[in-house]
Amino acid sequence: MKAFISRRVSQNLDIFFRISERKSTVSREMLAGMTTFAAMSYIVVVNPMVLAAAGMNRQGVLLATVLSAVIGTLAMALWANLPVALAPGMGSNIVFAQVVVLQMHLRWQTALAMVFLNAVVFLILSLTRWREKIVAAFPESIKLGMQCSIGIFIAFLGLKNAGLIIADPGSLLAFAKLSNAGALLALVGVLLTAVLLVRKTPGGFLISIAVLTVAGLFLKDASGHAITQPPQQWFSLPQVHPEMLFAFDFREFFSKFFVLLPVTVYFLVSEFFSATATLIGVARRAGLSTPSEAMPNAKAAFASDALASAAGAALGTSTVTAFVESVAGVEAGARTGLSGVIVAALFALTLLISPLLSVIPPQAVAPALVLVGALMMEDIRQIDRNRAEEVLPPLLMIIFTVCTMDLMAGLAVGCFSYTLLAISLKQWKKVTTMLLTLDGVFVLYLVLRNKIG
Repeated sequence: MKAFISRRVSQNLDIFFRISERKSTVSREMLAGMTTFAAMSYIVVVNPMVLAAAGMNRQGVLLATVLSAVIGTLAMALWANLPVALAPGMGSNIVFAQVVVLQMHLRWQTALAMVFLNAVVFLILSLTRWREKIVAAFPESIKLGMQCSIGIFIAFLGLKNAGLIIADPGSLLAFAKLSNAGALLALVGVLLTAVLLVRKTPGGFLISIAVLTVAGLFLKDASGHAITQPPQQWFSLPQVHPEMLFAFDFREFFSKFFVLLPVTVYFLVSEFFSATATLIGVARRAGLSTPSEAMPNAKAAFASDALASAAGAALGTSTVTAFVESVAGVEAGARTGLSGVIVAALFALTLLISPLLSVIPPQAVAPALVLVGALMMEDIRQIDRNRAEEVLPPLLMIIFTVCTMDLMAGLAVGCFSYTLLAISLKQWKKVTTMLLTLDGVFVLYLVLRNKIG
């Protein structure tokens, strides 16, 4: 009887998520979901710390972070059937706390109103298919550049978080000294993870994270403390703070509308293109793009992204967005929304075990990010090397992204160079109205970025 029920559940999952059609299995999707969660779980600890600087209750933000991640990831999994996880994004939360609240002296409730209104605009663009039209306007070489730029961005993030690269007054960056136990642990982790991947070991990323976390218990960092700190408690109960729910202050937002307009547009443009680039990059890497290289279930994917942000603002957190760490799950085999359901379930579980989750050191997660980033770069070989006008824009995107750690700056330079090269070669068919509009939007973004800082 038990075997019969298990077989029926597996069959229903296969039909609903089209698992066999996408050449995956239920067990592989579950392992991949755990891998994605392990790569992005840091947000449960970091986001409350960032937003607490704006005067928000840390426990309330923790609950909002987890619930918005669950809602957004489930929407993406069940509606769009894509292996993409969502949570409050890093970067936008810092602008939220440090710029909008602390520098502009606005209430965090006003900042939440701004995030909510941006989400409504996202939703309108998604449901009217304008977002799909904007995505379709990106040339193929730019889409490839997005994927490779995200790859090098995530690899750099892993190296930096692990302490394998450090600041250097002479060359800006340098390789860390291996007398630092944390850097040595991360380097060993990179090599171990590479071996596991080459040998196609099931759950290779998770095995690597677990081994490095345990090893960190026996190694000490520069301050003499163990790299992996045992938790002070194993479980905790979620705390509800009613003042965080629907706390929008629309009155202050509209009374200072023109003061807030630049930062509102900045949020809108940066989050729109950042999330869009991530969705395209993950779908391409998973081999889920349509024959015309369009996003599968694009309307549902973009609408899920917008709904997640609206829900996050209502619960009390900054913009919710697609996480590039989803690629870790894709490399572990994720091809359907079932992996997202696993991610959402694990996020829900963190409401009880958040102290335990905080023991995973950055050195344990970093190797997975480095290897995932490297693997995303392998599609660079698809560039038509015989045509300089197709080669240069994605290469410039990669260079600017890794040197500035700003994906949007890389995307802007890629679009500008593509347009100028097409004009210089009189390839007028490539210079579409939508492409010129995108260039204009990126000019606006760079101007606002300069003003906001």
